[in-house]
Formats: sequence, structure tokens, C-alpha cells
Amino acid sequence: MNRQSSLSKISKELMLKEPYYGFFLIMLNKVWRKDVPTACVYKSGINFSLGIGPEFWDKLSEEHRLGLLKHELLHIAFQHLTAFGMFNDKRMANIAMDMEINQYINKDWLPKGGIDIDDYKDMNLNRKAGSRYYYDQLHEAKKKKEQDGSSGCENMDKLLDSVDGNGGTFSITDGNGNGKEVEIPDHKWEDFENMPEAEKKLIEKQLQKVLQDAKEQTLKKRGIIPGEIESNIKIEEVIPPKFDWKGFIRRFTGVSTRVFTKKIRRKENRRFESNPGLKVKMRQHMLLGIDTSASVNERELKEFMNEIHHIYRCGVDITIIQCDTRIKDISEYKGERDLDIHGRGGTEFDPVLEYFNANLRKYTSLVYFTDGECYTDIKPRGHVLWVLSEESHLNDSLPGKVIKLEI
Repeated sequence: MNRQSSLSKISKELMLKEPYYGFFLIMLNKVWRKDVPTACVYKSGINFSLGIGPEFWDKLSEEHRLGLLKHELLHIAFQHLTAFGMFNDKRMANIAMDMEINQYINKDWLPKGGIDIDDYKDMNLNRKAGSRYYYDQLHEAKKKKEQDGSSGCENMDKLLDSVDGNGGTFSITDGNGNGKEVEIPDHKWEDFENMPEAEKKLIEKQLQKVLQDAKEQTLKKRGIIPGEIESNIKIEEVIPPKFDWKGFIRRFTGVSTRVFTKKIRRKENRRFESNPGLKVKMRQHMLLGIDTSASVNERELKEFMNEIHHIYRCGVDITIIQCDTRIKDISEYKGERDLDIHGRGGTEFDPVLEYFNANLRKYTSLVYFTDGECYTDIKPRGHVLWVLSEESHLNDSLPGKVIKLEI
């Protein structure tokens, strides 16, 4: 079987096993590239193309070919390419991003030599926590190794030595106690590093269209959208709020309101006898941010939705903004008990804060629901309340008032 036929066969296999990624793959331009040692994703105008090293492809089993294709698709779907420029240490960023996405790939499919979080169990790393989290944890491990001589995890020490050295491959003991060769990932994403912001937004907008097309095709075929791409959170029973939202709205944001005037016929205008009267109503429009990164679990999202439902009952206008490393959705909330969740990648607070600062005239306040597993240097120009889930750790470094939901 020639290479093109084998690629078509594996693409069909991916379509059957994981329809969403199969449709996503169909929409990508795929090119055999002898200058690519393994596989890579690169920029092609405002689109992405998938480059595959032919000799590397020939050596892979069918399962590893499936894993390789899904691996590259996840890099695109999680917007790693446009986020790459935010990281100073590119080699650490490569590892962190692989550590994140490989958790969404069947173990039997994992590309040979891939980074596996289970090989570093002594680090007690959170699962599906996002590339920013793993990037920070890698640097913490490096600091500890420099100070104490070891990070506390033998495999992590070997990984860090390879990062500081020439990279390539190194030997570790895998999660089952067997010897294993690991490769340091080296994604060639330099084209995305110094990209103008306008071009980056065009690329991200085009990507959202492709992801949406893949979603629609999957649903037409009665397939399932993967949880890391999108899920639906529904609160079956509304329970009492864990925070006094009426008091908060009265005290914390009462200084900033929107004024509505409504013409009424019941009473005449005192200044102009023939004109209808005016009813003046003060109403707030709150921006509610939801951290949809993978580190926020379903229980926390349901907890957030319950509180949001109670905020709505207080008689305020609500816009929900969902964000992981990028803003994924902005939509008006009308009291629904369910919400389609967009995101499930890493964590960044900056996009929402930047949006809030740019739209201060539109919103009276920002309430950000999160597990607090991130930080930001952006100073909000308006009222901000950070609401941390009950099972999270308090993060006092966040700019603004911080509360933790507790019974």
C-alpha cells in the first residue's frame, strides 16, 4: 500500500473511531514533507496545513499513525500555535503542550516516544490542567533541581537534563516500570511568534469556523463532540446560593448602573402635557466570566451555573464570557439551566480582563468564576469579583476582591 492510500485508510479509521477529529482532518491540507523528521502543523495563509515526514510515517504502526494525526489536530484545536509566543522558554512550552494534549489520546495510540504525564507521577501533577499549568510546574521542578540537586522525581530530572542539554531522546522508566525512550518535542512554530495581532485574530477566527464546521458535520452523522472541545452543563435542581448576591449587587456594584426610560400612557408628562409620561428604571449589566479550562471540572462548572442562575434572579442583565486561553464565547444569559461549554484547554485570565477594560461603558462589573489556577498582571479598570469554587485553593494574588464559594 502506498503512502497516500495508507493516509486515506487511517483517516477513515479516525472518522469511524472519533468522528469529530476525522471531519477536522478532512478539512486540513495534508502534505508529505521530506524536510519534516516526524510531523508538524504550519501556517498556510490564514489556514493550517499538516506536514508529515514520509519516512517517519512508514515506520509507524496503524495505531501510532492514528495517535500522530490526533496529536497534531489537538495542537491546532487547543490553539497552541497562536499561544506559543506567550512563553519565553520555547522548549519547556513544547513539553508542556505535549503533556497537555497527550492526555486526550488513547494510550495505545500515543506516538512513539511521546511525553506522558503518567511517567512523572512523583510530581503529583493535576490531570488535564492546561499547558500554562504544566509550563509553570516544569519551571518549579527546574528551580528545585537547581537548589536541591533533584526535583524529587527521577524521570523529571532526566527530562530537565535533556531540555538543558542537546535534547533528542533519553531513557526513563514508564508508569508500568518498563524502560522507555522519550523524545523532546521540537515544534517549529516560529512563524506564529511575532505575528501581528490582526493576523493572529484572522487565523483564530478561521480556526473557529473550521472547528464549527467539524462540529456540525459530526452532529449530522449523530456523532459525539469530544468533551475537551465542547460539553453541556445542566443544573437539574437549583440549590440555595453560596453567596449573598443581592447584597453584593447592592453594595459592590450599586454605584454603576444603566438607565432605561420607558414611555407609559398611564400618566402624562408634567412638562409637556400632550406627551406620554416616562418611567425611569435603573438596571445593571454584569459581565460574568467562566473559566472553561480543563482544570475546572464538571462539578465546579455546575456550581458556577447555580450561582449565575441566582444572579439572574436578582434582576440584572447578564452577559457570559467563556475563556480558557482564548475567549471562546460571548453570549447573553436569559435564565437557562444549561450551558454549552466552549474551551477545555489551558488557562489565561488576560483575554477576559482586556475585554472588560475595553468595554467599561457596557458593563457595570465583572464577576469571574474560576478555580484560581492562574495569575495575571493586567489591572482591571472597573469592579471585579473573583469567585473561586468550593474545592479550589484561595488565590489572593488576583487583582480585585476574591471570595471562595463555601456552604
